[in-house]
Amino acid sequence: MHILEHRALRGPNYFSRYQSIYMRLDIDDLEDRPSDKVPGIGDALRSLIPTIYDHRCSVGEPGGFLQRVTDGTYAGHMVEHVAIELQNLVGFSVGYGKTVDSYDRGVYDVVYRYRDEATGIAAGEAAVDIVRKLYDQQPVDLQPHIDHLKEVRDANALGPSTGSIVNAAKARNIPWYNLTAGTSYTQLGHGIKQRRFQATVTDASGIIGHSIADDKDWTKQILSDAGVPVPQGQTCYSFEEAQAAAEWIGWPVVTKPLSGNHGRGVTTDIASVEDLRSGYDAAVARARDDYAGVIVETYIKGEDHRMLVIGGKLVAAARRRPAHVIGDGTHTIQQLIDTENEDPRRGVGHENLLTQIDVDDQTLRMLDQAGLTLDTVLPEGEIAFLKSTANISTGGTAADLTDEVHPEVKFAMERIGRLVGLDVIGIDLLCQNVSIPLDQQPAGVVEVNAGPGFRMHMAPTHGTPRPVGEHVVDMLFPDPTDDGRIPITAITGTNGKTTTTRLTSHILRQAGWSVGMGCTGTVEIDNNVILRGDYSGPAAAHAVLREPTVEHAVLEVARGGIMRRGLGFDEADVGVLLNIASDHLGERGIHTLDELARCKTVVVDAVKRKGEGGYCVLNADDPLVMDQGTYWARGEIIYFTMDPDNPALADHLAGLGMVLTVKQGKIVLLRGKLSVDIVEVNDVPIAFEGHAPFNVQNAMAAAGAALAHGIEIDDIRAGLLTFHPTPAQMPGRTNYFEADGVRCLIDYGHNVPALVALEPLVRGLGTQRRIAVSTAPGNRRDEDLRALGAQLARMCDTVIVYETDARGREQGEVAGLIRDGAASEGGADRVEIIMDEAEAVDRAMEYAEPGDFLLLLVDDIAGTTDRLKGRSFATQAKLAQT
Repeated sequence: MHILEHRALRGPNYFSRYQSIYMRLDIDDLEDRPSDKVPGIGDALRSLIPTIYDHRCSVGEPGGFLQRVTDGTYAGHMVEHVAIELQNLVGFSVGYGKTVDSYDRGVYDVVYRYRDEATGIAAGEAAVDIVRKLYDQQPVDLQPHIDHLKEVRDANALGPSTGSIVNAAKARNIPWYNLTAGTSYTQLGHGIKQRRFQATVTDASGIIGHSIADDKDWTKQILSDAGVPVPQGQTCYSFEEAQAAAEWIGWPVVTKPLSGNHGRGVTTDIASVEDLRSGYDAAVARARDDYAGVIVETYIKGEDHRMLVIGGKLVAAARRRPAHVIGDGTHTIQQLIDTENEDPRRGVGHENLLTQIDVDDQTLRMLDQAGLTLDTVLPEGEIAFLKSTANISTGGTAADLTDEVHPEVKFAMERIGRLVGLDVIGIDLLCQNVSIPLDQQPAGVVEVNAGPGFRMHMAPTHGTPRPVGEHVVDMLFPDPTDDGRIPITAITGTNGKTTTTRLTSHILRQAGWSVGMGCTGTVEIDNNVILRGDYSGPAAAHAVLREPTVEHAVLEVARGGIMRRGLGFDEADVGVLLNIASDHLGERGIHTLDELARCKTVVVDAVKRKGEGGYCVLNADDPLVMDQGTYWARGEIIYFTMDPDNPALADHLAGLGMVLTVKQGKIVLLRGKLSVDIVEVNDVPIAFEGHAPFNVQNAMAAAGAALAHGIEIDDIRAGLLTFHPTPAQMPGRTNYFEADGVRCLIDYGHNVPALVALEPLVRGLGTQRRIAVSTAPGNRRDEDLRALGAQLARMCDTVIVYETDARGREQGEVAGLIRDGAASEGGADRVEIIMDEAEAVDRAMEYAEPGDFLLLLVDDIAGTTDRLKGRSFATQAKLAQT
């Protein structure tokens, strides 16, 4: 078997409303060997992966998939189910899958859900290997595959703290994005509603507070001045200073780096000059500054507590104990450490809920002070402490005490958060008991932490787990009904997408909103271009939805993006389906109009449900849109039609549904028996006084999207009246010029439906000779290219064909097919090929004389526009003289 394509579909897509892995799989010789022809393959699969019995498949009950294997199914279907179950075996709960055959023998589209993209891809690769071996009746060792998938999972997993916040956001339906690969820098929400955080530092965490927390001397001064108990201490820059400080403070003491975190370089309970030297050196080695200061302070005998304050409220408290082992009278301390590290909760660094215990110099010193070694066999029940600090990151454990905190202690901790100025703060408190006021016991705040870890609170070794991630999300989004989303309008169709996208954006801006727009040509933020190129796919959604000022997103959605990666968002507020016509058939598994319709209807299927505020704007004049679009539309439908008496809309109107149509030369809104005038068609610049009916449809579609968003009729009217077919507002879309008596229309239309739509406008504007310059990409079918030429010949007297994008064809093949189609029609007086686009445009300009009409269907919009500006066209008399 061979994987031909393998990628993640990151949003709603052709196969599913949910993110999925797509695999195009060639099963090769196994096409002739369905599973019922392989003796015992079902039993072998169940023996290898017993939990696959739970797969119901189309049978609808446990064991259903294995029944399909027994009755006979194909290898691609088996790969789908194995890929699903492998993910389940490493902790990702997935269930959906689909396998369909393609137009190529032995080639299948295999689709299955994923939670982590990299793990989903790896599961598919492993599944292919496993199924191939099962077919060949070779032994399969599952464990190496599981081990590899776990490695991939762990390498791509969010850290525990970040993950807790993301999971809390997902529970509230707040979208999230990882903003930079390999980091925990994360965005919650869209556009202007977004909030960002990194680990547990939020975009509202004060930089001054962060600096205070990073400087223990500064922290102690602020807290001491405010009456908060802190240990007496001094910052030292030499060992001699440290020794003097210890003798002044009084033994025992603690040493720690002035700038540091996670308990690194901290040594406690120092009672001798020799131990002071070790502690001082450890602090210097762990300091983050070149000019390393070391704090020497009073050792407070008591339990180590981490108090977590979020948004000014104490939300969790834990008693931490340093890494330790408990003797059993049989095993050595080293053996006990090894056993403890086998706990599946322990991992490296911050990857798991607990951290593995590392034997280092501090461990050896602690054992030596206690008269122990790694080879000592501890009596049963005796504890050997292995670290001097209780940080989880050095192997410590935690017990939740949140419900035991005295009200006065709670107030003190919340006050510290305000004094330091951090919205998320971890406070390290030494005291004997948190249920007693601090002034009634030996106590002191030894450190505060910006970006504190959440692991000890989420999954304490003992006690009640606390949902601390939820507290962060509730702080960032205090309104419980706020899902952090901005309105999204998604617009698709075969033709008119870019015009409708730009016009919808214009109307929303006219209504006072900050709009982010992505379309074929640009990504724009509030009418400012930030990216150039074809942004009719998910890349535009990512750019727009991450922009901090955007209040509305308007996104053109083309079939290529849907098929390659799915939509760049999980849900839209408004979906617009303009039309469905033959274009790009034969690409990416789309061969028929019905398949193309399913691709386009992904947009309206991704809209919020009707009761949740979703709307679908549909073209009632397009039979496929009415059939497929209406079927898949999830939101409330707004239809638009050129026929005010369209009989298909009678029931819709009777149910008080909205319809936009043209009556008596006006675009009007119908609802029940109500009729509201919006604008005169002749006053809409892109309608060309009614000569461009396709743009009248686009105008109604944009008006429908605006109505769905609650935009007032006056604002919609103003938007329609101020949107012009100029390169500034509609680059490359029906841009109209007059130069020296010659009328010129520049457009991007490169398919037959687009030209058919343009024909009334071309005939309306071109009353004398009509001269066309055109091409098409080479990925069209031969018959599509010939049909394009034929349509050009029906519309124009002269057809000049150029070629810029052969897409795998021989040079000149695309132009030749278009020319042949034009010649076969017989309508045009002249058909010729000029391969270079600029030369083809220049030749058309040479032909033209006052009164003629130029239809320039070009790729280089800007270059062609520049050459038209100030152009002087020759008369026939001038041509004769030359």
